[in-house]
Amino acid sequence: MTYQSISIEEAEAMLASEDATVLDIRDPQSFAAGSIEQAINVSNDNVDAIVASTDKNKPLIIYCYHGNTSKAAADYFYQVGFKRSYSVNGGYELWKLKL
Repeated sequence: MTYQSISIEEAEAMLASEDATVLDIRDPQSFAAGSIEQAINVSNDNVDAIVASTDKNKPLIIYCYHGNTSKAAADYFYQVGFKRSYSVNGGYELWKLKL
């Protein structure tokens, strides 16, 4: 199994019931303008540090703007050892409509 795509509702349920890590792969300016609580902004500059320091056994929830780029990111994180890697369908733009 590789990464999975999940709905915003599934991501919220996972955050409520498990100690999941949330990664925001949008640019730093967009992240600063608004993000999901507890999210870590990931870039090429800090991705290696995040891979090295994040528990690979915890769920990893990844989002971007609309849920497209996060699929490739979720696959990457799965390939480097995160066995519960999830891409959020609709991304931050849909999530913020539900906040």
